[in-house]
Amino acid sequence: MSNKISILVPIYNSAAFMNKLLEAIDAQRKLSAWDLELVLVDDGSKDKSFERIEEFSKTYNYIKGIKLSKNFGHQIAVKTALSHCTGDYIAIIDDDLQDPPSLLPEFFKYLDEGYEVAYGVRKKRKESFVKRFFYVSFYRILKAMSDIYIPIDSGDFCVMKKQVVQNMLKLQEQNPFLRGIRAWVGFKQIGVEYERHARLDGQSGYTLKKLMKIALDGIFSFSTAPIRLITMLGTVGFIFACVYSLNVVYHRLNGDIDVKGFATLTIIISFFSSLILICLGIIGEYIVRIYDEVRNRPYTVIERTINL
Repeated sequence: MSNKISILVPIYNSAAFMNKLLEAIDAQRKLSAWDLELVLVDDGSKDKSFERIEEFSKTYNYIKGIKLSKNFGHQIAVKTALSHCTGDYIAIIDDDLQDPPSLLPEFFKYLDEGYEVAYGVRKKRKESFVKRFFYVSFYRILKAMSDIYIPIDSGDFCVMKKQVVQNMLKLQEQNPFLRGIRAWVGFKQIGVEYERHARLDGQSGYTLKKLMKIALDGIFSFSTAPIRLITMLGTVGFIFACVYSLNVVYHRLNGDIDVKGFATLTIIISFFSSLILICLGIIGEYIVRIYDEVRNRPYTVIERTINL
């Protein structure tokens, strides 16, 4: 392959099995005769991941290492890697070999055929039923609510041409949802089904809190449905209030009202008070994102680099 290849890998607490990751990448590099650049971004690991990157960079001279000053999150780590890659074809994989390098030649063929993006579509997940349920639910909710088409069951695992990456980086969002940005920039894209492997080793860095943040970033960055839902709920509530008020007036004029309405009144107040708080929370999510963009802070801080 004559095109320069960049493989981007966010690293988090991967010191124990990083050798297996690099061995798999190097084996595929030799098999496919890649002109390779491997960008490893240590996202504030608590183990000795960056020390391992330094050690391996002496063996594999195509490694570029970046150490972030703290844990900024998976999406920021990937965006940082995208900002420092120089390849013609760019691939994003995880450090746990769930998306193995051996799949990349098949994906690169689509770029050779004229596609600008080939993204992975997961057929099976080697994860618990609960996690699979939430993943499946999230992608379908996002598709239903999104203002753009975001493919179902597609993650960050993909290969792209340089032109796509350059346009993705023009969107300087403080809370990036990269698979949404990838869909938003357009170009000729194709989904490629594959069976996702089980995690190689260690524990996933995706805690429930982090998964919830990515889910909210996806929904609030690429959908106006939540804010429109408030208007719909308000309209329904207004109609209900009008009907209920007319009913109260009717019974009052007929002398049917006594003091037995306490339970009804309590239920109505509780229901609409909860509804108001939910609506304020949705509005608050958009305001927080506006505030993040207005502050215009750098999205990450780089502490150290290798071969950059």
